Amino acid sequence: MANEDKFKKVISHAKEYGYVFQSSEIYDGLSAVYDYAQNGAELKKNIRDYWWKAMVQMHENIVGIDAAIFMHPTTWKASGHVDAFNDPLIDNKDSKKRYRADVLVEDYCAKIEAKIEKEIKKAAKRFGDAFNKEEFVSTNGRVLGYKEKIDTILKRLGKSLENEDLADVKALIEELEIADPMTGSKNWTDVKQFNLMFGTKLGASAESAMDLYLRPETAQGIFVNFLNVQKTGRMKIPFGIAQTGKAFRNEIVARQFIFRMREFEQMEMQFFIKPGTQKQWFDYWKDTRLKWHKSLGMGDDNYRFHDHEKLAHYADAATDIEFRFPFGFKELEGIHSRTDFDLKQHEEYSGKKLQYFDHEENSSYTPYVLETSIGLDRMFLAVFSNSLQDDTLEDGSERTVLKLPAVLAPTKAAVLPLVRKDEALTKMAKDIVDDLKWDFNVIYDEKDAVGRRYRRQDAAGTPFCITVDGESIENNTVTIRHRDTMEQKRVKVDELRDIIKAEVDVKHWLMKMK
Repeated sequence: MANEDKFKKVISHAKEYGYVFQSSEIYDGLSAVYDYAQNGAELKKNIRDYWWKAMVQMHENIVGIDAAIFMHPTTWKASGHVDAFNDPLIDNKDSKKRYRADVLVEDYCAKIEAKIEKEIKKAAKRFGDAFNKEEFVSTNGRVLGYKEKIDTILKRLGKSLENEDLADVKALIEELEIADPMTGSKNWTDVKQFNLMFGTKLGASAESAMDLYLRPETAQGIFVNFLNVQKTGRMKIPFGIAQTGKAFRNEIVARQFIFRMREFEQMEMQFFIKPGTQKQWFDYWKDTRLKWHKSLGMGDDNYRFHDHEKLAHYADAATDIEFRFPFGFKELEGIHSRTDFDLKQHEEYSGKKLQYFDHEENSSYTPYVLETSIGLDRMFLAVFSNSLQDDTLEDGSERTVLKLPAVLAPTKAAVLPLVRKDEALTKMAKDIVDDLKWDFNVIYDEKDAVGRRYRRQDAAGTPFCITVDGESIENNTVTIRHRDTMEQKRVKVDELRDIIKAEVDVKHWLMKMK
């Protein structure tokens, strides 16, 4: 299936099975704004909880907060968002469509990467078991040429953006003959910067109202609370503050479903460290965060690091964990060494001291910050799109199955009476639901033939189906069916809890990080 077709299927499946709806759909929707439906809300919550468990509860020196969306407007002056939170945009004169200039160039490079993947697949088919991917990638002339071209383009783009040389960004687009993805036109305007913050007002009357912004990131709520948390929690450096929450950006070129939205959710952790130790902690969090992602079993080859060519003026290191989405490798999580910029900026603008007193050294200093920041919605899309698969069965038929990591699945088990009209079966099935729901999110499903119910639960991502039949009444056993393997096994009812827990328990999954 072509990547574009697969992505269309992801979007369609998300709606059909109650994961994601277009916001305000009955009024023709709102661009780049989505609602999480009944299953989507559960999946999103489970991802959030999985992150929180690993980040906060499994680290003695990391605590969580929940800062307000509204913040004093000077916060955003201090952080640099008022003056420099911009995207480079370019319009096509013929189609009247607007695009992010840097994304156009990155998408061009993604097409070259697709050519590399094609060469690798061809070579793997040609050489069979003798194929050495690493050796091929490092020696094949065509692949090396593609890689060099990508590197040259991205370095030039990064340098131009860093120097705010927007004319050269346009020149690069023209030299590469990048066309409007919708129409093929190459008739471009100049590149211009556009501020992404949403403005609003706070106050009882128009005359006295204060201009505010909806926060474009959650990190600043952590920085302004640094001293409050440190003192009340008696925290010693190194320590971290984590939070999850909504952020808002006026994305002009929002696209790719929930990958880039105007209202989204972040999961961020700011780790406060002693100056001079940032390299050690940067490497530590790179390794730790990648292990967290891989613990979900979504394929090691689907992740890679992408070091930033263009660093923010306050950063001394930055990398992205990229994931292979249906539309190519894209940023999933950022890991940034932010030095002491944030706390010093808030010190300057607030007039309040934001320093740490080290009792062992009997001196004060402004901590450096190591940040990990992941988009919850992007993580949702990574999990959902990777899990949606078409299986060909032994009899030649096909099934669509959503192979969600069991720890994240919205519903852990569906309980099915074999015959809907048999009161004894339905009662026993409902009793099993009532018992298991104290520990797991389980549902009762009696509509349609049992085979169709299996297929429906497969497509919805439910790891287990539990079928109650005539034999169940006689000996208190049921058939439990596993979504991924379709294996069916006869078990006692009182064994169900342990069987399900073994598959969905958070500890079982996070232990893979060890």
